[in-house]
Amino acid sequence: MTNPSSTMLVPPPDRATRGEVEDIREVKPPVPLPSVWTWVGPVLIGLLLALAIWLGWRAWRRRRRATPSASVMMIPPHVRARDRLREALGLIGQPKPFCVAISLALRVYLEERFQLRAPERTTEEFLEELRLSPRLSLRQKESLGEFLTRCDLVKFARHEPAESALRELFDAAMRLVEETAMEPEVSGADAGAAPSGMGISR
Repeated sequence: MTNPSSTMLVPPPDRATRGEVEDIREVKPPVPLPSVWTWVGPVLIGLLLALAIWLGWRAWRRRRRATPSASVMMIPPHVRARDRLREALGLIGQPKPFCVAISLALRVYLEERFQLRAPERTTEEFLEELRLSPRLSLRQKESLGEFLTRCDLVKFARHEPAESALRELFDAAMRLVEETAMEPEVSGADAGAAPSGMGISR
């Protein structure tokens, strides 16, 4: 006789049970979260590199400005001064620009030739330094003081001299450049006078 319980059919699992069975999978390992340094580090390195390049470029530009080119160093100061003075003649019809150009040309020449800090100083400051310098004779110092004073009258006091007076200033500047192109040989007896002078006629 057959046991009724042995022939009893087991009901199939419902859909919810099948879903729970299917959802049971192997547990995945934890996903590591990205560290802040994974992107901050490269950004900082890039910024530091850019800063180093910029600082190096600035230092290179400063050295390049401070160091005169080989072509300029080969040209003697008196030759450059003569060229600047001749260029200034093109402004002789305009008293103020002309006086600015020739006085600057002479100041730059004196700085290059005798290491006198002329361009960035006032006339009074420059003449005071010049007074203590043995580079020029007394006559040259006096004539140079007169030259700069007359240029200042045109530059700052709106004085407008005739073209003949402007040419006298040009000749005086050119004469000083020619006299001092070579190292002066001033003895104790002759220290008070220049060989030919830089006198400016009035």
